[in-house]
Formats: sequence, C-alpha cells, structure tokens
Amino acid sequence: MKHPLFTTAILLAALIGASQAAEKPADPARQTSWNLYLDSREAHDMKVAQGDKVLLVDVRDPIEIMFTGFTDMVDINIPIQTADRSHWDAKKPVFNMVANPRFADDIAAVLEARGLNKDAPIIIMCRSGGERGAPSAKVLEGKGYKSVYVVVDGFEGDTVKSGERKNWRTVNGWKNSGLPWSYKLNKDKMYLPR
Repeated sequence: MKHPLFTTAILLAALIGASQAAEKPADPARQTSWNLYLDSREAHDMKVAQGDKVLLVDVRDPIEIMFTGFTDMVDINIPIQTADRSHWDAKKPVFNMVANPRFADDIAAVLEARGLNKDAPIIIMCRSGGERGAPSAKVLEGKGYKSVYVVVDGFEGDTVKSGERKNWRTVNGWKNSGLPWSYKLNKDKMYLPR
C-alpha cells in the first residue's frame, strides 16, 4: 500500500502539471476543439496520478511501434492509420497509409470494457504529436467526449534541426524524456487484425 503522503504528492504534482499544461500548438492542423495539450512528461504524470481513470492511447501503426519502441503505461494501441503494403506513395516515398474506419468505435469499446464513460479523460499519443495526434482526437469530436488530450511531443519527439544528428528524433518526446519505455511489446495492448 502506498503511503498517503506519497499519494498526495503525486496528486499535487498532477494538479500543478495540469495548470502548466503544454501550450496550444501554433499550427491549426495540430489543434482540437478541446484545446487540451500535454507534453510527454505531463501525460506520464497524469497517468500516474489518475491510473485507470484515464485512458492513454497510442495511435501509431503496430509495426511502427515494433521498431521504435513502446511504453507499457499505454492502456491500448488503436492506430488511426495503418500501412497499406499493397499501395506505394511515390511522392513521399513510403507505403500508403489508410484510415482505421473503426477508430472511434474501438475507443468507445475500450472505455466501456474498462467501466469508463465519455467523461473519462483520454490521452492520445502518436510519434511526434503532429501528423496523427490531433487528427485522431478530431475523429472523436462531436461524439460526446468531454476531455481528449493530445501529447504534443509524442513518443519519439521532434527532430534535430541541424548538426551531425540532423533529422534524428532526439529533442523531446516520451522516449527522450527519461520516461519508461522499451522495444518489448505487450501483446495484450497491441492492435491485432480482426
């Protein structure tokens, strides 16, 4: 059993962190109607403080997670998009990404299975906080959810802008903030084909 002072300290840290939450992104594509943004450390602290009362969702493709790492603090992996290996995007050049048509339904099902409702806080985390974080949250807009947070620096963080490690993702993010992670995946939390 945790000591009451320890529990109080964690709750106070979470409340202080919530009042100092990450700034609203300047790019409108990274903004949501909730205007709720956390950096990875704030997301970690909120999850520690609220435990099973908050849902932390990793929205990356499971194959991406396999090669870039995972935190077992995530409650569930529900990708907003998955790679379609049958179609190539010559402009990028990468495999095309296709939307997960069940994303919103899967979120609702996980909440229900955990005994939570749409009032429960949901934290959305992607790779860098940009291309999939806010778009994932936007899929939930207008569906009755009360508080959907976006982790603005994501799992891997931003890229270095210059120097020897230019374009490497070592600036911030869950992985670079000293938070728990590994390359070991938890099958019970991963999105599996149906």
